[in-house]
Amino acid sequence: MLEVKNLVRTFKSGDRTIKPVNDVSFKLAQGTLASIVGKSGSGKSTLLSLLGALDKPTSGDVLVNGVSLAGMPDSRLTDYRRQGIGFVFQQFNLVPNLSAVDNVMLPMEFAGMRKAARLSRARELLEQVQLDPGKHARRINRLSGGEQQRVAIARAMANSPQLILADEPTGNLDEQTGEHIIELLSSLSRDHNTTILVVTHDRQLANKTDRRFRLQQGRLTEEASPARPAATAPAPAPA
Repeated sequence: MLEVKNLVRTFKSGDRTIKPVNDVSFKLAQGTLASIVGKSGSGKSTLLSLLGALDKPTSGDVLVNGVSLAGMPDSRLTDYRRQGIGFVFQQFNLVPNLSAVDNVMLPMEFAGMRKAARLSRARELLEQVQLDPGKHARRINRLSGGEQQRVAIARAMANSPQLILADEPTGNLDEQTGEHIIELLSSLSRDHNTTILVVTHDRQLANKTDRRFRLQQGRLTEEASPARPAATAPAPAPA
């Protein structure tokens, strides 16, 4: 389970204090596919960085299966990012001169897995994300955008994370390919009981998730989703 408690992140800009994340609280059960929608500058990327332990909150906490990130030392946070979370980015962030299978193997190498086991799991994951087996050994820069995003999702699954955070995963893809990617994420969340949180400005994508949130001026509210009615959530505090 992902649990976010009264999360706040503030920045100083001259004499002003900016709160891109302002008292955000929510819970996601294991295996949930959820989305956060919002305009550019609404705080989505800041919130994702906090959930992924890439940034530290000013106050509040993030708990994954009951384990608090707020009190975790930096050395354990590094291990958590390496094994507890998978990241999927809009720009894919793959190594262009490596093959698809080598890209998927990288997180497992950092985790100390033996080469034979890394190779076997990487091939298995690429099959799960439906990348043509003939392209497993192909360099990333010879794959289409949709194929690269499939590799990125396979890489995110490499160390069997409890949580996958996806930042605009369909932002660089055409509509049809984007639909295939969200269907893939949905099936992965069900089949592997992995919690997946997608940050997006694409409402069509958000409408296909189990739960949908809106972030506006740092405040988070839950919206009704065609996939599942909105759960009761506390109203945001007055600005």
